[in-house]
Amino acid sequence: MSKSIYAQIFEMIKQYQTIIIHRHMRPDPDAIGSQAGLAELLKASFPEKKILTAGETVGDLGFLAEMDKVEDADYSGALVIVTDTANTPRISDKRYSLGDALIKIDHHPNDDSYGDIVCVNTEASSCSEIIADFYLSHESQLTLSNEAARLLYAGIIGDTGRFLYPSTTPKTMRIAAALMEYDFVPNEISNQLNTMPRKVAHLSGYVLQNLEISSTGVGKVVLTTDLMNEFGVTDTETAQIVSLPGTIDEVLVWGIFVEQSEGYFRCRLRSKGPVINEVAKRHNGGGHPLASGANAKDLNEVNQILSEFEDLAKDWEK
Repeated sequence: MSKSIYAQIFEMIKQYQTIIIHRHMRPDPDAIGSQAGLAELLKASFPEKKILTAGETVGDLGFLAEMDKVEDADYSGALVIVTDTANTPRISDKRYSLGDALIKIDHHPNDDSYGDIVCVNTEASSCSEIIADFYLSHESQLTLSNEAARLLYAGIIGDTGRFLYPSTTPKTMRIAAALMEYDFVPNEISNQLNTMPRKVAHLSGYVLQNLEISSTGVGKVVLTTDLMNEFGVTDTETAQIVSLPGTIDEVLVWGIFVEQSEGYFRCRLRSKGPVINEVAKRHNGGGHPLASGANAKDLNEVNQILSEFEDLAKDWEK
């Protein structure tokens, strides 16, 4: 990442007394890790400043962090930083635009270049890695607390699948090693992220038993609202089973399609090789080349996504 961008961010942070940090809706560990990790970094570095985290409740990720109560008046003359969010519709809490200045820090493709300063590094494993790298670039001027290190480490292992995904680089490992020097227990975070309620374990069994796999390796599971109610599982909790189809050797690309109460389907899309984020973009979504999300208005659009996956899989075979 360009050190000049980090320097611009650092200088802007120094200028503001109130800093409010946002992230994306339906947060994952990297969203919380980068948002709350940056907040803890800034609290330790600038104890005289007012540092707040904004967004909806974090659900089962409360062991990482909870959000602050942010008033409308807090945005007056404030700096707003949005982490781990590719486009503005996905920002949790729409008051992000009420501040005096806006910084975007992200690792997704920069399709929506919002903000007065845009810090996007698509080669980073996670937004938490970028925040940690920002700290290391200003190590003599910033203070990283144990809590900040814990949160950033959690974000990194969340987005790298415990360092299993292709996004893991030598730099990722060096940064993770630096964070592990602080006073927290890394395996406790891994255990918390790996643990699932029994109802989600039961849903996992359903997914593996009912996964449809085409001859080209396209996997499909549709989770209807009736089925979700039967298992007592929420949409957020389905994030824990999205990687399961990839454990089957015949599966190349796959989608888990979760029906929402409004009638549309949330599409959790993954790949072992073919680039899928362009497909996601065509269906009201986006993301990383091998891990994306989209929205399908009905089952016809779900089948359209699967048809496009079939084309990708056939081209991959060639």
